[in-house]
Amino acid sequence: MYCIKIQNSVLYWGITVGISMALGLLLAVMLNRPRKGVGFFRAAFYVPNVLSLVAVALMWLWIYDPAPRGVLNTLLMALNFPVSDWLFNPKIALPLVMVPGIWTMVGFNMVVYLAGLQTISGEYYEAARIEGASTLQQFRFITFPLLKPITFFIFVMASIKSFQVFDQIYIMTNGGPANATTTIAFEIYQNGFQFYKMG
Repeated sequence: MYCIKIQNSVLYWGITVGISMALGLLLAVMLNRPRKGVGFFRAAFYVPNVLSLVAVALMWLWIYDPAPRGVLNTLLMALNFPVSDWLFNPKIALPLVMVPGIWTMVGFNMVVYLAGLQTISGEYYEAARIEGASTLQQFRFITFPLLKPITFFIFVMASIKSFQVFDQIYIMTNGGPANATTTIAFEIYQNGFQFYKMG
């Protein structure tokens, strides 16, 4: 029983942290160059991070609603695809709960990576271009190594956030179906405040 909850927590941590860090870095690299409208996109990707997790969970609950009024099912019906009961399916409930978690973390990761990218001196890239290094080589041998302290900071912060996940699970699935989305933090809440096992 507890094995499933630990497994869910580790899965949630590994997938949300890994994907949100990769997407955050990708967006930061794409939005680091001065272009028209870049400020709008930076703000748009950061907005989910400042939203209330309860509001985010309610919004995604509406998207996953199994009734015909659910956004995802409405879209699938319009495209003549079969609909699903999404969060009531134990096989896909946890990955579906991870999506809003990733969505809220990407903006923070992007902003921190952007700050890191803007501290890297342009002289490194100029020297690399003179030596004939491609864009990919510049990223591999200059950008990524110089971002290691930033990457470590983001990893620690994202890990803390992922192990504290509670709001989404409480609102979207209440730990179900069949404990498929119950994590360690949610198990602590259940034992302390639902079953009154404070010890």
